[in-house]
Amino acid sequence: MRFSRQMKTVEEALQELLARLQKLDEEQVELGEAYGRILAHDVIATCDMPPFDRSPLDGFAVKAADTVHAAVDQPVYLRVVETVAAGQVPRIPVDPGCATRIMTGAMMPAGADAVIMFEQTENPGVHSEVVGIKRALRPGENLSRRGEEIAQGTVVAHAGERVNAGTIAVLATFGYSQVSVIRKPRVGLLSTGIELVAVDEPLAPGKIRNSNTAMLAALITEAGGIPVLFPVLPDELAEAKQKMTGYVREVDLLISSGGVSVGDYDVIASLADEPEVTLLFNRIAMRPGSPTTGLLMSGKPVLALSGNPGACFVGYELFARPALQCLAGKKQVSLEPIKAQLGSPYEKPCPHPRYLRGRLLQKDGVLIAQPDFNDKAGNLGTLKNSECLIVIPAGGRGKQAGELVDVIVHAQPSWREEV
Repeated sequence: MRFSRQMKTVEEALQELLARLQKLDEEQVELGEAYGRILAHDVIATCDMPPFDRSPLDGFAVKAADTVHAAVDQPVYLRVVETVAAGQVPRIPVDPGCATRIMTGAMMPAGADAVIMFEQTENPGVHSEVVGIKRALRPGENLSRRGEEIAQGTVVAHAGERVNAGTIAVLATFGYSQVSVIRKPRVGLLSTGIELVAVDEPLAPGKIRNSNTAMLAALITEAGGIPVLFPVLPDELAEAKQKMTGYVREVDLLISSGGVSVGDYDVIASLADEPEVTLLFNRIAMRPGSPTTGLLMSGKPVLALSGNPGACFVGYELFARPALQCLAGKKQVSLEPIKAQLGSPYEKPCPHPRYLRGRLLQKDGVLIAQPDFNDKAGNLGTLKNSECLIVIPAGGRGKQAGELVDVIVHAQPSWREEV
């Protein structure tokens, strides 16, 4: 199987993986812990918003009919019956010829059907028994009606939505102190290869520190998952298979790095031939990371990424991040590329689409995707600068500067112009 792999596109492989994933169970969390989580159910407005007729500004609540003849040079004078602040309930109705001094957000008094701002009255900063109105008003002007923004029973946030700060505000407004969300995916992480040593161990000849596990743990945490770290996997097939069979029982998704190519010690590649293992894909039309592999072990998904740091990073963004979104209950999961102009020519030929790490810039109103030319699969020095993956189509000509390319954004752009 290692030497007779069937090629699949990135999109085909991703759909093959997502089709095997199921949304996780839900759990109740406090409102303060809901940020970044995925809603398990629709959220319903428990009351009208606004919950009462209210003033959207500081001024005077009046009857519009009393202001018909008001003008700057001929004010209409009304008797002020009370002052109402936000949070207070008006006690006195507004009868003809009367007005109530009212603050932003305060409940409208009975009888009033419009509000005039302080700036359109005489001596707005002076508290007096009479106010001079200098402009005619229409019924309903400067008035927020009960339920005009959101009616009670309206769905204000849908199942599958990610909770952001705005969602938190909506939930708080409607009294949701607890929220039903999808539980965080537990994601197992392991690396293969006897050449790896721990981050805090000294280097020896032929050895490298295990940077992939640390990187993947950070990416999983960023995506809302819980990384579960396992020891480095041995290169011996029977022992590796036994350990992985145990590991997958503890997690929702197992991600490995290394061991997916065709070398003598690539244990994950050999694992794909085992009868208890269901192979989803093990050769993808992409550079870097074409040996990226998807498996099922004991019914659990295993995503095996390349051991080269750059290829591992790209494989995570193309497959692991969407998988985590799917597990967490996001309704529609896809890579969702945008269009941008290529900032510099990339003419390196490739038989498969190439995914270049890069950054996004904005110049003269045009979105520019600037490639990171440190794009060898084993290079990691500029990983920290990556904001997007720039897709260079398969073929011999590459792309010239200024041509449109697909861009998959994975981080908040910094918009820095330096290269």
